[in-house]
Amino acid sequence: MGGKQVCYLVPTTILANQQYETFKERMQKFAIKVELLNRFRSKKEQNEIIKKLKLGEIDVVIGTHRLLSKDVEFKDLGFLIIDEEHRFGVKDKEKIKEMKNAVDVLTMTATPIPRTLHMSIVGVRDMSVIYEPPQDRKQVRTYVLEYDAEVIREAITKELEREGQVFYLYNKVEGIEKKKKQLEELVPDAKIAYAHGQMSGEELEQIMLDFSKKEIDVIVCTTILESGIDIPNANTIIVENADRLGLAQLYQIRGRVRKKYKRRLCIYNI
Repeated sequence: MGGKQVCYLVPTTILANQQYETFKERMQKFAIKVELLNRFRSKKEQNEIIKKLKLGEIDVVIGTHRLLSKDVEFKDLGFLIIDEEHRFGVKDKEKIKEMKNAVDVLTMTATPIPRTLHMSIVGVRDMSVIYEPPQDRKQVRTYVLEYDAEVIREAITKELEREGQVFYLYNKVEGIEKKKKQLEELVPDAKIAYAHGQMSGEELEQIMLDFSKKEIDVIVCTTILESGIDIPNANTIIVENADRLGLAQLYQIRGRVRKKYKRRLCIYNI
């Protein structure tokens, strides 16, 4: 309302797309122009958005590190929102540091990097902590087990029986298709797909769209689901080779099962 522009920076294309749809829905009653800038956009669309940002015709832009490119200029940036700062590389952080100099900044994370946490504790930054979960949200039941095909079959079957969906995290791109076939043999009635970061933007977007529309029961994926992706009907997550992931990653991944009213389940296989 103050005539400034807002930049919302997120680490993954899927999350950017999801936040864009949410922003559009929430801002539709207001005279606020929201746009998305990431690899899901064509070159022509990207150039048009960059042009409008420079002219001040876009109020809120949501995007990945593409927003940190040299060709992206704002007419009057006033507010920078950074989602999961620890997921950005060193070069990206240097560019973010430049952007921070003259604007208000909100950094959001469930797993703050030590530097950010220290700045908040000593008072260099203001810190706001959300201690309580949303109303009616139930705790995630978490199990750490040795790999057991029967346990996996039972967990997926039970979730499908209550009309839910399943994330199966398998963090090896080269073996992900084979893992999908194994799960299809294990649970023949389930509709299973796989997704990873080496897919084309269009292909990846379509799979996640189908999953959100409940056209896929189980999605076998890499850690692309780690940051913020919200599929309300996905109540079970199974992580294979959980011992090869960091604690911050495991914490983020567990947060992807977030249905309000159903008991949620997370299984770490080691």
